[in-house]
Amino acid sequence: MLWPGGAPAHERTGVGFDRQTQQATVTKVVSVSCKSVNAGGQTPTGDTSTAEGSSAEQQAKGSCKKATIRVDTGDDKGRTFTEIVQPDQSRQLDEGEKVVVAYEPSAPRDLQYSVADVNRRFPMGLLAGIFALVVVIVGRLRGVMALVALAISFLLLNFFVLPAILQGSNPLVVAVVGASAIMLIALYMCHGLSARTSVAVLGTLISLLLIGVLGSQFIGWAALTGNTDDNTGLIHGLYPSIDMSGLLLAGVIIGSLGVLDDVTVTQTSAVWELHEANPTMGWRGLYRAGIRIGRDHIASVVNTLVLAYAGAALPLLLLFSIAQSSVGTVANSELVAEEIVRTLVGSIGLVASVPVTTALAALVVSADRPGAEAAGAGVGGSATAPPAPAPAPATSVSAGTADARPTPARGGKGRRRRH
Repeated sequence: MLWPGGAPAHERTGVGFDRQTQQATVTKVVSVSCKSVNAGGQTPTGDTSTAEGSSAEQQAKGSCKKATIRVDTGDDKGRTFTEIVQPDQSRQLDEGEKVVVAYEPSAPRDLQYSVADVNRRFPMGLLAGIFALVVVIVGRLRGVMALVALAISFLLLNFFVLPAILQGSNPLVVAVVGASAIMLIALYMCHGLSARTSVAVLGTLISLLLIGVLGSQFIGWAALTGNTDDNTGLIHGLYPSIDMSGLLLAGVIIGSLGVLDDVTVTQTSAVWELHEANPTMGWRGLYRAGIRIGRDHIASVVNTLVLAYAGAALPLLLLFSIAQSSVGTVANSELVAEEIVRTLVGSIGLVASVPVTTALAALVVSADRPGAEAAGAGVGGSATAPPAPAPAPATSVSAGTADARPTPARGGKGRRRRH
């Protein structure tokens, strides 16, 4: 019902990621005086203590770079243009470097192209190849299936989740449905069709629903709009009908899914292994033993999640530190409040997934009766098993063989027929 027919079309704005871009190469770089290319001038106010004044003085007295760039793709392939790189710019160009250039057709011909970014395709592709190789070498068949599941997850995000949100569907519903589909495909592909995997699926689904309910409530109570930076502002400008707070909630759900899978699968496997080690243990004993393992898991996972979000927001936190803002002021700002709500809601879902999944796993695995297992493990597939060990009868063991056959007692009626 939510499957989109494709993202609705729009005219390019030329802003941010919506610019037309082409691939290009820096063919020549020469050093020139900044004054000669009019890249700087005298300090406008004469005050070098300000950032603007210091930058202007550096440009006026410093040496700039004049780069010649050749366009390698598109209709203007082979066309060259020049760009001045000032000494205080963070990105410096080198001869032979591959770059991405932005194209603005409405600008004057000499100003239509400008360097937008560095081409990072090769190092990123190489790193992705190393990652895939390591996963396959260590994980073997499961590693291959994990990579396939990862590819399917990206396809679902690109062809279902994102276009459905752009189409105007409720972001929360789209996120829950999309995350559930990703979870089902990833878990069953990586861990096989089994009761163990199904328990992990149920635990993950219950936790996702809890995260969705908590996130929806607290994003509303905290009055978070989800429109806090240039990218979200551009999205809102292009598609005013999109619920930006719902988009924020969708990000919380999808972002929590990966860690949830790890927690639920680990807890389920722990309970199953405890049952294998002691088949006579009841579900209460399995739950108590599993939850002790889960407490260690909770401590490490919550810390991991908090640090992951803090790392992503580190430049923002650094700005607040420079401004010497109080903790209350920083936490109350919408930019930081988003990360706090995201972290706490996801962490609550992760913590809740441990007892939920452990209880489900203990109930399911305890249904395996030890007597039934022993019955199927007898020699020759015997259908019965004694409830308690009996004195071992005399046996006749052939040299060089591994089986021992009971010898009938004296005065008996002979050897019983083997079924």
